[in-house]
Amino acid sequence: MGDVERIAIVSVHGCPSAKLGGREAGGMNVYIKQVAEELGRRGIWVDIFTRYHDPQDQKIAQISDHVRVIHITAGSYLDDKNNLLSHLPDFIRGVLNYTKDEHILYDIVHSHYWLSGRIGVVLGRHWRIPHVANFHTLAEVKMRARVGENESEQRSSGERKIIAMADKVLAFSQHEKEAMVRLYGAQQDKVGVIPGGVDTELFSPMDRDLVRKTLGLQDTNIVLYVGRIEPLKGVDILLRAVSQLDRPQPIRTIIIGGDLEDDHEIERLKSLSMDLGIAQFVSFMGRLEQQALPNYYNAADICVVPSYYESFGLVALEAMSCGTPVIASRVGGLPTFVKDSLTGYLIPWHCPEPFTDVLEVLLDSDGMRKFMGDAARETALGMGWPNVVDQLLALYKKLIDC
Repeated sequence: MGDVERIAIVSVHGCPSAKLGGREAGGMNVYIKQVAEELGRRGIWVDIFTRYHDPQDQKIAQISDHVRVIHITAGSYLDDKNNLLSHLPDFIRGVLNYTKDEHILYDIVHSHYWLSGRIGVVLGRHWRIPHVANFHTLAEVKMRARVGENESEQRSSGERKIIAMADKVLAFSQHEKEAMVRLYGAQQDKVGVIPGGVDTELFSPMDRDLVRKTLGLQDTNIVLYVGRIEPLKGVDILLRAVSQLDRPQPIRTIIIGGDLEDDHEIERLKSLSMDLGIAQFVSFMGRLEQQALPNYYNAADICVVPSYYESFGLVALEAMSCGTPVIASRVGGLPTFVKDSLTGYLIPWHCPEPFTDVLEVLLDSDGMRKFMGDAARETALGMGWPNVVDQLLALYKKLIDC
């Protein structure tokens, strides 16, 4: 097999150094950063191409010995991903000019999300190297997951073209692969399945009483949500479920993610909390740095992931790696590692009552939470980033040899 020496990662709208929990910063950012750093630890050079998203961005940001983030001008700092399509030619020119000036050659280009996939197709052909595409979310799946979800025809047709033109497409689960085949006409042998991973050292069990004391959260049960704050994530289901709990004392619900200063969905959820009579027991924390999350996962009795759609569900795996049981929707990639009645519970309905029922069961049993938490940690230990990168490198080498 050929050696992999240098990789170009394209993530046009998702910078791996962005603060997590915002509209454009979530599991994809974590995936890219963790994979790149693990590749770097193996002596492979990785350049991550993304757009300038902040006036303070440096042109080149070194994030580890072998890994750099290279910022390319493409539109305004204020543009979100829905306004970036017209700026992709500028991004491509910026990447090509930079690599030409620096005399850099790559072995593989790996794109993330459909906008980056369009760029990856062009770069792969220009550089005459294999192009691997990850989507992280798919428009056709999102629109079927929840009434009211709308995605542009440009995105759907763009995903279809990338699936047809990429040398390899990666899915996080067999479910996602089947969706690509069924909804996009993907060839079975073109789509590979490599699940995401977790940093099992950062996300590890801690002394729960000590963590709670540090956070000022003693003497209460804690239910946790972590992730972007948008209707597709189903946070309203969680709030309604908690409001229906029949407990001798209130439950503290902690919600991490979103922009506390300007987020219409957070305002809607705060208003819902008031209407449900639980506002004083719900804490909206906003975005937090990745390093702060293990404290909250460890402080929580249960982590809830009530999403209508998750291509993988990194938050659930992070919680499990901390030894915290998970209650999650039975969607996307979540059932591949959240084992029903072993590491937590999977809920097939998008309504609050079944979430309430299993919350009651787990909150009533310290022993069951401990059993499930131990099983969750054991599962997570088999899904560390080194395992993910082993599979990616095997794929890269096979593509180079073709």
